[in-house]
Amino acid sequence: MSFSSTAKEELMRLPLGKSCCILSELSALTQTTGSLAFRGAGRIQVTYRVENAALARRIFLLLRTQLSIVAKLHFVQHARLGGRRSCVLTLGDKDSQKLLIALHMMEQDEDGGISLRRTAPRHPMTRQCCRRAFLRGAFLGSGSMITPDKAYHFEFVAGDDNLHKTLGRLLEKSGLPVQSYVRKGQNVVYLKSAQQITDLLALMGASSSVLEMENIRITKQMRAGANRASNCDEHNSEKMLNAADRQIEAIKLISIQRGLFTLPPALQQIARLRLEHTSLSLTELGQMMDPPVGKSGVNHRMRRLMEIAKEIEDELTAQENTKED
Repeated sequence: MSFSSTAKEELMRLPLGKSCCILSELSALTQTTGSLAFRGAGRIQVTYRVENAALARRIFLLLRTQLSIVAKLHFVQHARLGGRRSCVLTLGDKDSQKLLIALHMMEQDEDGGISLRRTAPRHPMTRQCCRRAFLRGAFLGSGSMITPDKAYHFEFVAGDDNLHKTLGRLLEKSGLPVQSYVRKGQNVVYLKSAQQITDLLALMGASSSVLEMENIRITKQMRAGANRASNCDEHNSEKMLNAADRQIEAIKLISIQRGLFTLPPALQQIARLRLEHTSLSLTELGQMMDPPVGKSGVNHRMRRLMEIAKEIEDELTAQENTKED
């Protein structure tokens, strides 16, 4: 199973969340995997087509839990695609209208007429929990990423211009710079930075995938820095690497539990540099900062990161003790 598939499996096992978050996730899934058909006499039909049975089950549960809609499920075999099977969820006319009205994708006037529009609920723009849910739904519906062992690349395929704009705004609100291009007539929103991808996975709730990616990234970086470390004095090298390991573990904890984007800019910069350059000394890290910072300044910021990590550890311990009581 690919890294992307593993991350999706983890996200599909998450609890459904609050009502506003369910609507946000449904909105993203409807815009990425749903289609709308007009059946005549004003009747409409929403259909979801996915290749993953677990995702079909999650869409089914989201619809039933929030809107009491029970979708009809059937499977389609594709003879020309190596016998691959798709899961199809179909909603009737009334349930389709109910869903689209709840998602602000349809309006109904006093005379019973309807008007359609492709947009997103207001919640993801104002609430962080709903931003998480919308981005999670978009990833499950049209996202993918390359295995970190090979390269760092994460993307959403946004065939609709409104979805493209929505994803751009949500990523910017989450502190993740937007990059995009057009591929085969479709908008693709992507991230190329390892730390940005890690922050996004953490934002969506894929904590195990975040940890696995950090381990892969650190292993790659440590291999790249092996030659540098071998030229250092053995004792000093071991001492420096042990300190760097503790700093890296602290930064990983902050990244998983809160996201590095929640840190002040100065701490974000040194945290990302430490993750990207595991074998460098504090002095060398300081020289790479913009503007450069002396060893004492870098040491002060590292101490602050360690303190934040300790605060998180204390919070987690208190939560565990509360559960046991």
